[in-house]
Amino acid sequence: MLATALLLLTALAADAEPKGPVEADLVIRGATIHDGSGQDAVVADVAVRGRRIVAVGEFEVRGEPREIEAAGMIVAPGFIDLHSHSDRTITEEKTRGNVNFLMQGCTSVLTGNCGGGKLDVEKYLRDVDEHGAGTNVLHLVPQGALRSSVVGSVNRPPSPAELKEMQRQLDEALTAGAWGMSSGLIYLPSRYADTDELVELSRVVARHDGIYATHMRNEGSQVLEAIEEALEIGRRSEARLHISHFKVSGPSAWGLARDAVELVREARGAGQVVTADQYPYTASSTSLAAMTLPADVRSKEEIEAATADPNRRTDLYDAIDAALARRGGPQRLVVADYKVDRTWQGKNLADLAAEQKRDVRDLILEIQRGGGASMVNFGMSEEEVRLIMQQSFVATASDGSARDARAETKPHPRSYGTFPRKIGRYAIAGKTVSVAQAIRSASGLPADILKLPHRGYLRPGYAADIVVFDPATFRDTATFEDPHQFATGVRYVLVNGRLAVSEGKPTGELHGRAIRRQ
Repeated sequence: MLATALLLLTALAADAEPKGPVEADLVIRGATIHDGSGQDAVVADVAVRGRRIVAVGEFEVRGEPREIEAAGMIVAPGFIDLHSHSDRTITEEKTRGNVNFLMQGCTSVLTGNCGGGKLDVEKYLRDVDEHGAGTNVLHLVPQGALRSSVVGSVNRPPSPAELKEMQRQLDEALTAGAWGMSSGLIYLPSRYADTDELVELSRVVARHDGIYATHMRNEGSQVLEAIEEALEIGRRSEARLHISHFKVSGPSAWGLARDAVELVREARGAGQVVTADQYPYTASSTSLAAMTLPADVRSKEEIEAATADPNRRTDLYDAIDAALARRGGPQRLVVADYKVDRTWQGKNLADLAAEQKRDVRDLILEIQRGGGASMVNFGMSEEEVRLIMQQSFVATASDGSARDARAETKPHPRSYGTFPRKIGRYAIAGKTVSVAQAIRSASGLPADILKLPHRGYLRPGYAADIVVFDPATFRDTATFEDPHQFATGVRYVLVNGRLAVSEGKPTGELHGRAIRRQ
């Protein structure tokens, strides 16, 4: 095995420096190159022709290509966001450019996460190709949407015929180019699927050599049990397991991250394929309902029925109290997006309840009756965030989406800052991880996790998805108070060999395309 690896590295090195002059459209000169492998950087040139990288290293050039002087700049493979929720926004006119991710150096996003998103894979990817996108788009089959289409949003096992139909639809979607399947086991109806059902679906994924990416059933005090379930699904199905937004959430669960990491390490040591991703923040974000309400009391009708019965009302209040306690109290939950009253955005539930002179539980139910809200929960330990990001099996991923910077919302800043935060703040400035490892976690590692060919590395013959950034200024500027702020420091971004960012400004051109698993 070692001899084979050495031969491969030698061959790649030989390919990097061509024996004669190369024809190129664009040459990046004198850059500090991180090739996505995690190896030390080298100072060299990169040549691009058409959609491909044609040379990396020292070489002569034929003709008069455009040249970018990049001395002092870092050149890296375009970053691959393994956890995007851009399913809808990447197909809409205002946000299809995905500028907030281009300005982070991101050139590809994986949608269909957490069990939600587009189920018709063929149509979705065709729409991306027909209308264009700022970044490349890859897709997972959302298990929640799949279950909803066959079983409905009901808490019962599928019949044998229904399970067979879900497997058939899953196989069809994977054949259409999806890279695996995702589950969101705190959301409806994903959470109604038991372990056996998920195993049977993941066996279909395994036949296609895809990944099973899971938002686990618990990320708090029962996170170890949730990891055990995920590992069991991977073992029994023989699917490659990927844990989404790996974290330990809620002050009562702090201290479990080391055990969680060790569980994954043990499984990997035993030969199981297990990976994870992480966004480098101490706050998470999802719906108010998923954070605070029981699964059977989320619609307006269900809330009315529960609050009309004194006994059920007491049980509901107790459930909300328990949920708030797990998340560190109402002061740790901040409203990010509430269409009924935008002035509530940016305020935590404790302060908002005091301002409105309402019981916080009644306030939560009122918000949910009004259509619900997106929330931010400050529930993670900084020490544990750092521990998780140091693991070699953990990729960087945003859990964000393509956004309109003019929107009147206060979303989690991860949609604008994930990649520069990890590389700029935690690696370059903070030394929590090496720069090479931080870049690998955003490029070569996600490509390896997906088995995505010819992307994720700076190598001849690979797609010319490339970012050029200034290490001194590559930083996130988006905050929780002011989240719609582009990152700084990115000078150039190439998507499929074409400039999507030039001299620090987005070109407005749509060079991304759908990438299907063959």
